[in-house]
Amino acid sequence: MKIIVLGANPVGISLASTLSAESNDVTLVDSNETRLEGLKQGMDIQVVSGRGSHPDVLEQAGVEDADLIIAVSENDELNMVACRVAYSLYRTPKKICRVHSSSFIAFRDELFGKQGIAVDTPICPEMIVSDYIERLIDLPGALQVLDFADGKVQLVGVKAVYGGPLVGQEIRLLRQHMPSIDTRVAAIFRKDRPIVPEGSTVIEAEDEVFFVAAQGDIPACIAELRRMDRPYRRVFIAGGGNIGLRLARQLESRYKVKLVERNERRCDLLTAQLRRTLVLHGEASDRELLISENIEDADVFVALTNDDEANIMTCMMAKRLGAKKVMALINNPDYVDLIQGGEIDIAISPQQATIGSVLTKVRRADFANVHSLRRGAAEAIEAVVHGDVASSRVIGRELRQLNLPDGITVGAIVRGDEVLIAHDDTRVESGDHVILFLVDRKHVALVERLFGAGFAHF
Repeated sequence: MKIIVLGANPVGISLASTLSAESNDVTLVDSNETRLEGLKQGMDIQVVSGRGSHPDVLEQAGVEDADLIIAVSENDELNMVACRVAYSLYRTPKKICRVHSSSFIAFRDELFGKQGIAVDTPICPEMIVSDYIERLIDLPGALQVLDFADGKVQLVGVKAVYGGPLVGQEIRLLRQHMPSIDTRVAAIFRKDRPIVPEGSTVIEAEDEVFFVAAQGDIPACIAELRRMDRPYRRVFIAGGGNIGLRLARQLESRYKVKLVERNERRCDLLTAQLRRTLVLHGEASDRELLISENIEDADVFVALTNDDEANIMTCMMAKRLGAKKVMALINNPDYVDLIQGGEIDIAISPQQATIGSVLTKVRRADFANVHSLRRGAAEAIEAVVHGDVASSRVIGRELRQLNLPDGITVGAIVRGDEVLIAHDDTRVESGDHVILFLVDRKHVALVERLFGAGFAHF
């Protein structure tokens, strides 16, 4: 597939790297020529310097025969105009557009479409990230929470700790511990090394365990691996940008929320838009401010500024002053694995959270959801099954008959409103949503071939 990516920012760079690694022909466009040259040396991509909304720049990038344009620059207007130009002049088949402003998203049905801006898929990283953080806050103890099939099924990552009922025991005993709940361990990472779970696999303390279950059964599953944290009540947010504002708005009806912002004019705007959140003017790194606002009572402290180092330092200070759990937004992907699990409980990568929304549209099979995990090394996929017994490689077969290689785990199947946790004798039917976990992204091509409908279906 020939793909043009507009924007050599962290999101655009991550996308270009991931897509080029999957044998796509990728061209990265940005006005910063120096940055592009540095990236060209480290990745198998083409680069074009210029403003991505200009037709001559798009032509240099090969828009005439491009299959997809992904406009993820920091400028909403540039992204939207680029998609409109690509469609109007060159009839580019697929256009994905990043928009920061919630006012554009509010009118997505009216604005985006062939008669409007000609965007097939608008994505808002701030919305994706704030939704992701909200799920983490709603589910204490989880390191990652991923939704599938409109939330009917969740894939949750949990660090096993000493004292958990299942820690030190074989996975096959899970059914004995929870006879009324059906769940499946999809993957285990032990010291960053993936382990394909089998019935005889023993869960060890400090293992990062990913399991799949119906949404309502998730808390019981977490309790098997660690002592359940008490439900959170008090949330402290550092940074009143787009993500901070959106998160406070989503939480304030259910939690006691405090938000600190350094810019006084921005504080006035936040106060006008938030109903129950206490907005504070000041520096999140101000020790006296945190103490005076009873940081020791905070169940969660979330640092969401645009400065990685500031987020790391304020989280460390908040933790030492008594905050129960701290989360930091980290734009530099090289920092994420370095800091998570120490004094900082969860490092949130906006690139990792966002990239799945794009990969869903790029894959060659019908994937309803794609989540990029562990810095892109692993993926969780929701594949929709089409066709019939004659045209499909999976319809009518039991999971044991698919002969999936080690490294691919089917966690669950959603059939209408029914959630079926995967077992060897589970049979796949047309229309099923199959939830898979891939510990190695090299298996993506196999999954695409397996779940893509044959020609007979068309």
